Amino acid sequence: MRRREWLAGAVGLAGCSRVELKPVEQGTRTGTPPPASLSRERVRIEEFAADGKSLGVSEVQKIALPNEVWQERLTRLAFQVTREKGTEMAYTGKFDKHYEAGLYRCVCCGTALFSSSTKFDSRTGWPSFYAPIAAANLYTQTDDSYGTLRDEVLCRRCDAHLGHVFPDGPEPTRLRYCMNSAALAFQPASKSASFDIR
Repeated sequence: MRRREWLAGAVGLAGCSRVELKPVEQGTRTGTPPPASLSRERVRIEEFAADGKSLGVSEVQKIALPNEVWQERLTRLAFQVTREKGTEMAYTGKFDKHYEAGLYRCVCCGTALFSSSTKFDSRTGWPSFYAPIAAANLYTQTDDSYGTLRDEVLCRRCDAHLGHVFPDGPEPTRLRYCMNSAALAFQPASKSASFDIR
């Protein structure tokens, strides 16, 4: 069951959402996504090495798991954010003030989403990026919950809710991808640990 609480209006409009969850542990229980069931649907994503170098576009099977399986594989907060479209409390996420070089991947499936080179301090309390590492790796859809229209950002491969994108970011895109730390797994540029789940 989701545990949510309303934010003050000004904080909600400046941040990712008007809804927040109580802070609990973040990430996956094991630290890396375990093997997952694949659906018959296929999607095209761009794959990246730990140093941010593109490995090209691949056609992969989409990951579709029942909620009971996601609950076993993710921490409570990661499940609430990615599978139930929750939002972690502002200033509580481990990647808000994190600026180490590397890649931010989907905590559910390991798809590369953002590079540290596009991360900036939005002063909203959530990790923010002005561009994804590859447009093919995520998608947006309209979120009309809580009386506002926003662009929800989701992982292309597993449909994990990541956060929202707003038109108030810095140049060159003027976009702010406002993400939840609990939806991300960080891979340092110096480590080539695999996030491959196939």
